[in-house]
Amino acid sequence: MPVPVPRQRAIPAAESGQAQTASPDGGPTAHAGQEAPRRDDTVENAAHTNLTLLLIEDDPAGSPIVPDLLDQAGKPIRIRTARNLTEAERLLTDDVHCILLDLALPAPGRAGDAEDELAVLKHVLEIAPRHAVLALTGSGDAERGAEAVRVGAQDYLFRDELDGRLLSRAIRYAVERKRSDTAERRLAEGKLRAQENARLERGLLPTPLLEGSSLRFAARYRPGRSRALLGGDFYDVVRTPDGTVHAMIGDVCGHGPDEAALGVELRIAWRALTLAGLCGDELLNTLQQVLEHERADDEIFATLCTVDIAPEGRRAGLCLAGHPSPLVASPGRPARLLPYDFNGPALGLVPGARWPRMQVDLGAEWSLMLYTDGLIEGRVGEGRERLGQDGMVEMVRRQLAEGLRGEQLLQAAVTEVRDLNGGELTDDVAVLLLDRVP
Repeated sequence: MPVPVPRQRAIPAAESGQAQTASPDGGPTAHAGQEAPRRDDTVENAAHTNLTLLLIEDDPAGSPIVPDLLDQAGKPIRIRTARNLTEAERLLTDDVHCILLDLALPAPGRAGDAEDELAVLKHVLEIAPRHAVLALTGSGDAERGAEAVRVGAQDYLFRDELDGRLLSRAIRYAVERKRSDTAERRLAEGKLRAQENARLERGLLPTPLLEGSSLRFAARYRPGRSRALLGGDFYDVVRTPDGTVHAMIGDVCGHGPDEAALGVELRIAWRALTLAGLCGDELLNTLQQVLEHERADDEIFATLCTVDIAPEGRRAGLCLAGHPSPLVASPGRPARLLPYDFNGPALGLVPGARWPRMQVDLGAEWSLMLYTDGLIEGRVGEGRERLGQDGMVEMVRRQLAEGLRGEQLLQAAVTEVRDLNGGELTDDVAVLLLDRVP
């Protein structure tokens, strides 16, 4: 038996329909300043277009199931009719805003559907998850209508009590309720996703392993990406069984999530290699191999600074891989940069590169600050001048003279750099501070 060709008819618009600007060819167009509707905006855009109703009923031509609808603006509402679910799927295009479903329609032929009075509704909800649905039932079957709402319909109507005013209001309510439910669901999903991301990123931030050390530790971290907890900068501090304290800070070029992930990989690899006893050139060479295997592009590189402080705390070994040299401050001596004459190339730039380890004397009492270039590349005022290492050294000297130490010193430094920049910094910033006070 051939499937009847579905008819589309226009009757006076529902009183909720709003006029939409017509294009030269007669079709609706987006309002000025709006983007073209996306596929997911079926319900969201309903308030800006003439409504389209899809009626699913086994005999739409012989039943006055949809009375004439009168719109406040007198605009026509488009009505599409389908005699079965096969026709309904074919007519269920993006411009349909609401579905009016007769619950008396035969259920699809699936196992268990014969005993389920709402099988036809459940099937429609599966094929039209973004559309508002009105369930149509008999006046003596209110319980079935209420159950339809619990299953997922926006509302239910009695077949023999329909009139244009009631149906118009019900369509408008159903579309708006679906829009509200969709927005609420997306908001909840967004919050949940943000919480999961934050929990994941917090778990990826380092926990210093300094048990047994007399050194005091402080750190500040500000990713350049909006609403992120992790950027391409990374740092870590661990104490090995021999009493040596190892500190590291690094920076993967770029600011996206891929760079952040690579930074986490390098930090974890550094911790594992350090606890395994590697240091200096051997450690950096292995990290470069990790970088080369894990990076998404051959042009991605990372700068790195490693410091290993001897158990007595007066001496340290320093390795620089394209990274700014640390700052050290001691009583009676102004803050200064450690030597960087033997700065090697950044990881990932030169195959088979070497990174000399330089011995430095720290003294009996000191503060050692490691940082990424986000701290020194912010602008100073309205011009193009950057703070630079010299500007940072002068800033830290002044803050130390004001008595700032530890967490307060780092907070003041990051805040002043941001203020000098005239707003938030676009680059990631990581700063860590180790203090030795006899």
